[in-house]
Amino acid sequence: MTLSSPSSGTGDNFGHIEVRGIDFIPDRERHGKASELFTVWAASNVTYLYIVLGGALIGLGLNAGQAIGIVILGNLFWALVGILSVSGPASGTSGSVVMRAMFGICGNRVVVAVTGWIISVAYEAINLSLGALAGFALLESIGIHPATVWKLAVVLVTAIVTFAISIYGHATIVRLSGPFSIALTVSVAILAAFVLPQVNLHFVPQGAPHGLALMAALFTGLTIISSGPLSWGTSSDYARYLPPSTSWRAVASWTALGGFLPSVLLGILGVLAGTAIDMTDPQTSFASILPGWFYPVFLLTIVVSSITNNVLTVYSSGLQLQAVGIEARRAITVSFDGFVGLALTLYALFVSDFTDTLKNILELSVSLLGPTFGIYAVDILLRRNVYDGVALNDESPLSPFWFSGGVNWAGILALAAGSGAALLCANTSVLVGPISNALGGADLSTLTGPLVAAGIYAAIAPRPRAIMTIPATSESAQ
Repeated sequence: MTLSSPSSGTGDNFGHIEVRGIDFIPDRERHGKASELFTVWAASNVTYLYIVLGGALIGLGLNAGQAIGIVILGNLFWALVGILSVSGPASGTSGSVVMRAMFGICGNRVVVAVTGWIISVAYEAINLSLGALAGFALLESIGIHPATVWKLAVVLVTAIVTFAISIYGHATIVRLSGPFSIALTVSVAILAAFVLPQVNLHFVPQGAPHGLALMAALFTGLTIISSGPLSWGTSSDYARYLPPSTSWRAVASWTALGGFLPSVLLGILGVLAGTAIDMTDPQTSFASILPGWFYPVFLLTIVVSSITNNVLTVYSSGLQLQAVGIEARRAITVSFDGFVGLALTLYALFVSDFTDTLKNILELSVSLLGPTFGIYAVDILLRRNVYDGVALNDESPLSPFWFSGGVNWAGILALAAGSGAALLCANTSVLVGPISNALGGADLSTLTGPLVAAGIYAAIAPRPRAIMTIPATSESAQ
């Protein structure tokens, strides 16, 4: 099924609405270099959220050294994000379609709806809420009392900018990622210049844990930090326009580095800030150490980073809606997706404290996202990253990915087992698994979910057919 076809050129040009959605991108329309993936991922991850997460580790009772170690270890999951991205150039289609090879045509619709679209919309609402709250504070800092009409205007402007970039699509995202990366990096560097002189490297949190309690805090921190990279199982969406001859090492490396470097540096900045200020209310606490002229810039940085982070989320969730079975053009699915995310944000900010509910959903999402990552990575290894993008877009019972009644039960069983194992080891505000409870609250879900799912899938998955090939082109994208 082809949802759209380009009217001219590549159908993917800066300043023009991208024509293609999840349909296969032929070789003649492939373009770009793997190195451009670095700024795509850096722009979306130079975000205030990672500073908050780093500070949260101090709140768990960890000292600076322990917290920095967890920041680095948790962000090693970006290597998996890089691995998943290599299926983009190989298949010429989005990750939500490549997953049909793991779960079957029909089974994948359910998996993508639950582990993809629903979680993505929750992230959209959280990001919009964070950006809007910073926007409210920005108005206050420049002397404008944010009455309801002003607050509504902030939310709408933030949402419109985000959704517009996502609707324009891939080429526009790639082109804007460089300027966004530079602007956000400069702003964060200035922030660091004011924070670092306040750092207390000898800071010892009150009631620092020891023994089993320390282990629990370390693993809980690992889950908090790894939730960042584990939310980006859509990495192939941004590599699918690259020529199939593009080095898979280059694709994986630039993707992983683009996410890893800002996540680690900002996480460490958050840890160091946590030794000097109260990171339970960082927005207010930062005001006490920042000069008056820079505080509005700091708040604006939060707003802009929420936009750049959300652009990729909204873009991919629009593709996920198509993969679920919505037969509409990508611009329409993105618009619908944005409307739902905006509605949730408005409800959370103006009607009910729904933000806590969304956060609870995201806490549990690691138990679904982690196993999906493990299965996806194993499938790439089993198939040696050879995917037939045309066959993946064939949704008929004659498709090689129809399996049994449209379901690849190996993938479904592996996902169920991995998620079950993760939940048994999870420690969240809404669920504490029995294994986590026995270990004093240690949250091992980040490790057990992917490992169990990957192991089971590797053992029982049907071996790929040798006929699945995509002809290479002579184009180079190193």
